[in-house]
Amino acid sequence: MSQRLLLSFKGGRSTKSLPFFSFCCKLYSSRSCNEVLSNGVASRKKEINFEHLFKSCTKIYILKCLHALLAVSGKAQSIFIGTRLGNLYAHLGDVSLSQKTFCMIENKDAYTWNSMISSYVRNGHFRESLNCLNEMLSTADVKPDFYTFPPVLKACGNILDGARIHCWASKLGLEWDVFVAASLVHMYCRFQSSTFAFKIFKNMPFRDMGCWNAMISGFCQNGNAIEALSLLNEMRLEGIKMDSVTIATVLPICAQLDDIVHGMLIHLYVIKHGLELDVFVSNALINMYARFGELRHAQKVFDDMIVRDLISWNSLIAAYEQNNVPEKALKYFHEMMVNEIQPDLLTIVSLASSTAQTKNFHCCRSVHGFILRRCWIQEDVIVCNAVVDMYAKLGFIHCSRKVFDEMPVKDVVSWNSMISGYAQNGLASEAIEIYNMMKKCDDVAPNQGTWVSILPAYAHLGALREGMRTHGHVFRVALNLDVFVGTSLIDLYGKCGRLDDAMSLFYEVPRMSTVPWNAIISCHGIHGNGRVSLKLFNDMLGEGVKPDHVTFLSLLSACSHSGLVDEGKRYFHMMEQEFGIKPVLKHYGCFVDMFARAGRLETAYRFIKSMPLQPDASVWGALLGACRIHGNVELGKLASDNLFEVDPENVGYYVVLSNIYANYGKWEGVNEVRSLARDRGLKKTPGWSSVELNNKIEVFYTGNQSHPQCHEIYEELSILTAKMKTLGYTPDYTFVLQDVEDDEKEQILTSHSERLAIAYGILNTPHRSPLRIYKNLRVCGDCHNVTKLISKITEREIIVRDSNRFHHFKDGVCSCGDYW
Repeated sequence: MSQRLLLSFKGGRSTKSLPFFSFCCKLYSSRSCNEVLSNGVASRKKEINFEHLFKSCTKIYILKCLHALLAVSGKAQSIFIGTRLGNLYAHLGDVSLSQKTFCMIENKDAYTWNSMISSYVRNGHFRESLNCLNEMLSTADVKPDFYTFPPVLKACGNILDGARIHCWASKLGLEWDVFVAASLVHMYCRFQSSTFAFKIFKNMPFRDMGCWNAMISGFCQNGNAIEALSLLNEMRLEGIKMDSVTIATVLPICAQLDDIVHGMLIHLYVIKHGLELDVFVSNALINMYARFGELRHAQKVFDDMIVRDLISWNSLIAAYEQNNVPEKALKYFHEMMVNEIQPDLLTIVSLASSTAQTKNFHCCRSVHGFILRRCWIQEDVIVCNAVVDMYAKLGFIHCSRKVFDEMPVKDVVSWNSMISGYAQNGLASEAIEIYNMMKKCDDVAPNQGTWVSILPAYAHLGALREGMRTHGHVFRVALNLDVFVGTSLIDLYGKCGRLDDAMSLFYEVPRMSTVPWNAIISCHGIHGNGRVSLKLFNDMLGEGVKPDHVTFLSLLSACSHSGLVDEGKRYFHMMEQEFGIKPVLKHYGCFVDMFARAGRLETAYRFIKSMPLQPDASVWGALLGACRIHGNVELGKLASDNLFEVDPENVGYYVVLSNIYANYGKWEGVNEVRSLARDRGLKKTPGWSSVELNNKIEVFYTGNQSHPQCHEIYEELSILTAKMKTLGYTPDYTFVLQDVEDDEKEQILTSHSERLAIAYGILNTPHRSPLRIYKNLRVCGDCHNVTKLISKITEREIIVRDSNRFHHFKDGVCSCGDYW
């Protein structure tokens, strides 16, 4: 037996000279070594100090030597020694040798079985631990005890395994042991069965601190924040004090319930009971304050820490990153490196996001280089995803795609990051292309993040049919009632002109947060239903949902599109005075747009001059657009001069100013602006309109002559124009921006992209069926009048979505009331 053991643990080499014993002998003494090597057995006169040798085994090869020595001395067959060897092999990470040692023990007791089960669990061999328990249960002379079940319950891969083990624990009368019961609570909570867990908890004859923490944690894991706090209060009524684990578990609940008062009371408890020096507790406090945006308090907790670990630094960096203070996040990253704290994956994720927020491309390249030097791109998909997202947020989508294409492994987050990157950069077609590629991958299944990323892309293109097909997929995986997916569907139907469907979905999804309310308010706003948006806002307040900055952005936009100036003024002041939301530049831009659209250009300009913030492109752009509508050349020139300073690369502003000059026949000004744009290498975005028919999206550019039905389309437009003229239509040549003769101007107006799309739809759809047209630019005034007349002549509803809003044409009337 001894020789067989030696061969097993030395790869089968001869043991005659026993050269590998020398290391073990050195661990003890030269005298003991001689005694061991004399005839291969230990001297009876002198015992080897095996305890000393066991403590010296820090490597597998040393432990193998000791095992061989024990085999020669005849001690390896002892249950105690054999079990200790198996535990040590498992502790050093070699479960296979642990299992071999376990198998060589002939008369195993419960301690031996428990040790092997625990070894499997500690090393992540969960299925093997369950098999080991089954083998133990089939051995008639050894039964599990209360040490057996806690580790094996951690190994359960599903609730059926857990329930089966629960039955065994009950059968053996061990269910109410405090350790077993706590483990059962943990297990059921892990599988979202907090009801079963709470039943076990309530029936326990005795509960220690671990049991209370397990149940509170279980409620938290299952999203039952109120029940968790209720149980915490019950625990305190029973005179049990919170420990560091309880506090770290409860603090995230306060953020979840938006209850900062409760969080601060727990902080007071921490100080009162001297727990503020616990690193675990301090880290939880930093995270809690960060969730509330209370960075000053988070910083104070961090500064007062005597000992900080990696999690402390990560928590503070993430706090500044998540609250859009990237400079501070980067500052503390540099301090962390100076303090020789090595970053981990979470650090890098926060670093990449912070760098993207700075909009500094060179800084992003530095972060990318930092990651490459440590070979993290090849080693971890999470880091790759962070880099993809970083470049996408910065607008360098080609860099994102390059990193994405070179990733050795792509998970669902990788695909989602690329889809959302394209969508957020206005490249909806590319987002859909990536999504179609993802669907061909067998090892990746779309999830919530995928739907939330792809549905806005469909909404942007007006691809209603594809969006509806995706809605079917979402419904099959039961995510249609998820608040974020449901909100994306509301946005899709709203932006595709299906307001009734959007409203139906709105009343189905949970409405406890602002997310669905903001979406439906915005949808009604772009359809010109400002009064409905205001009513929805009041309903939202009535249901106890507190508005956020996006809510007021949607409200102000709705007021702007509907000419509700007085209401808009009231909500703008309400935002800060009643809800403490400080306006940002987007709110100011909407407010200026509201005055300017209503023709109150001087009021809008005075408001801009009185703003506490430096006006950006959105503010001056709103004024310039209104100057185009109301024909104010002088103020338009002033607005454009400011725009050329703050955003000189946006060709749209040059086009609007050029159009203002063209409307009044100031062709010298037109040429001057166009020359300026050319000198800066800018090109005008071509106007296009699309219509979806027969599972295909047809796109028409202004003056398109290449379509297969081109002849029929222009012939249909000629017939319609003749009918419109009998109803009093006269072409409005002010919307022709070229210095040409009148007959050419009429031809140019007739070839506008939305008219081509409407004519194509009329030719290829049944009589009186509705048409949905999507245009990338604003509808011109002449096309607006023409579409009203076409809706009357053809007895159709024509829904046109331009770059700003929706127009529902029916019976010669538009839903916008000619206000857009």
